[in-house]
Amino acid sequence: MDQQSTLSPATAEDPRLERLAGIAVRVGLGGLKPGQELLMTAPVEALPLVRLITEAAYRAGASLVTTLFSDDQSALARYRLATDDSFDVAPGWMYEAMAAAFRGGAARLAVVGEDPNLLAAQDPEKVARANRARSKAYRPALELITASAINWTLVPYATQAWARAVFPDLAPHEAQARLWEAVYSSTRVDRPDPEAEWARHNAALMERRRMLDAQRFRALHFRGPGTDLRVGLADGHSWMGGSSKARNGITGNPNIPTEEVFTTPHAAMTEGTVAATKPLAHAGTLISDIRVRFEGGRIVEAHAGTGEAVLNRLISTDEGARRLGEVALVPHSSPISQSGLLFFNTLFDENAACHIALGQAYKKCFTDSESMTDEQFTARGGNSSLIHVDWMIGSAETDLDGIGFDGQAVPLMRKGEWV
Repeated sequence: MDQQSTLSPATAEDPRLERLAGIAVRVGLGGLKPGQELLMTAPVEALPLVRLITEAAYRAGASLVTTLFSDDQSALARYRLATDDSFDVAPGWMYEAMAAAFRGGAARLAVVGEDPNLLAAQDPEKVARANRARSKAYRPALELITASAINWTLVPYATQAWARAVFPDLAPHEAQARLWEAVYSSTRVDRPDPEAEWARHNAALMERRRMLDAQRFRALHFRGPGTDLRVGLADGHSWMGGSSKARNGITGNPNIPTEEVFTTPHAAMTEGTVAATKPLAHAGTLISDIRVRFEGGRIVEAHAGTGEAVLNRLISTDEGARRLGEVALVPHSSPISQSGLLFFNTLFDENAACHIALGQAYKKCFTDSESMTDEQFTARGGNSSLIHVDWMIGSAETDLDGIGFDGQAVPLMRKGEWV
């Protein structure tokens, strides 16, 4: 056994954790402009990684790094002790300040590693109300992110609670160590030259994007167990995935890890039925066996094996919550899928399978996004909502065709793999 494998992967002494911090700043954010601020959010348990990211950001030229921490036990205290009317309250002042920071040019980095079961035992009505209040308050900041006004990224931290969900039969330390190995592998920091690996990976995703852009499909047709879904694509849509340039001129990777290429569906042109192929971890609740039916782009029927009440409250957030804001393609052979793990974390599970997202669409997924007005965005099929929630619909049994404007079907995937 080499020395690296004997180190605790949850500590700053593991050299891969420092590499992850470097990848977060140099690849995820694409670096920082001299004097650019960085606003970071993270769970308190992620402090070792936060400190390393902070150091990497200052080395990259940041003028100020500000971190907002979250704590699971404090979140649970609200559900145990707060008054009922408090669940309609969110810290709008904080989100307004975040939006002001982004308008001023600050970069955004989120360290994620939430407990997927945190709120499973809580009143789903209170959970839904709290989520709606937060989504409404966060909207000004979210709009700047979805429009790629700034460079931003998400990176993982293998918390103990997350590790317990992924490896429930292992001792806590072993579970966390196993999860860290999966994190390091999927983020490519276990390779001799992680940045070179990311450059090659981004180039491969760019080739896939160019192929799809050249096809100019009108719709995508998914078929699989419980799924016969036709997703219409927005007028003048463009495919994204891997690295992309923000409006501030910086090219980075919004997700670390990532295996997807994605674009914007037309809000009124999705028809048919679809069944989720993986559970959705949303707001501390697991929603499993999702089955929905679309008519005219809108969910008209929704069911789930567990968490159905949370699902129905989620899609009732606003009118746009019942419509699609993203469709993404991921082969079943992606490294995250081949790990054989169910991560109960959207950042990972969405990169193991084709997926769709309910809610807000990305303005950057249009050919002329920088000059597009809000009115043009809506007229061309872009969806608006307080939410953006991804869930997985692909598997080794999924077939996918692209549908041209002439109605002809072009095979894209068979049995979950690119043709």
